[in-house]
Amino acid sequence: MSSFDHNPIVEMKDIVKHFGPVVALNGVSFDVRPGEVHCLLGDNGAGKSTFIKTMSGVHKPTSGEILFEGRPMQFDSPRDAMEAGIATVYQDLAMIPLMSVTRNFWMGREPVRRVGPFRFMDFRHANEVTMEEMRKMGINLRSPDQAVGTLSGGERQTVAIARAVYFGAKVLILDEPTSALGVRQTANVLSTIDKVRKAGIAVVFITHNVRHALAVGDRFTVLNRGKTLGTAQRGQISPEELQDMMAGGQELAELESSLGGTV
Repeated sequence: MSSFDHNPIVEMKDIVKHFGPVVALNGVSFDVRPGEVHCLLGDNGAGKSTFIKTMSGVHKPTSGEILFEGRPMQFDSPRDAMEAGIATVYQDLAMIPLMSVTRNFWMGREPVRRVGPFRFMDFRHANEVTMEEMRKMGINLRSPDQAVGTLSGGERQTVAIARAVYFGAKVLILDEPTSALGVRQTANVLSTIDKVRKAGIAVVFITHNVRHALAVGDRFTVLNRGKTLGTAQRGQISPEELQDMMAGGQELAELESSLGGTV
């Protein structure tokens, strides 16, 4: 763990989220601190996407409390959460493949220069910043005009992470950032996550891959059927134990439903 503030920047307390009769989250407690990677592990159907959307202001919890920087979180929209500094990088990156890296990096926040009554995108400034921010993350682009579609999956993840960091993310939520990547690309993304943590940003790393979580995580929480099964510190839990928590909880749930709830 880093020497940054040990108080949580986001704290979720006993969060319940219903969609009609469906209980997606059933008493989730989770927090993340500046300069830490807190991994949330869970298989498909565990409630991870509802968790992300509740933490990032898309969904309001049915009950429970979310604190941001120690105060009750009152976000009316994901934009409010983004402006406060909670950035989410989703698995299906919102990027336009045929547009340049620079255009994607600055999308919606283009720097402008004025010439008389006219306003133009300041490409020189935008290109310089894009190249520099990508270099900080260990990626040397051929050119800022390079189309995003020519980058590897890992490099595209890094563009999205670098963009969030540059625009002031205090909390970075990463949704399965390594799930579709090969070994080398995964290593690059994990290295990027480590750089972000060292910059004092709080990282929530959502994954179903125990090895990837253990490579960069400081704490580990397992989510199963909308509930958290506890949190462990780095060094307190083995890969096998984490895997068992993910799989065992699922198997128990299946057994329980097949036996009519008698387990």
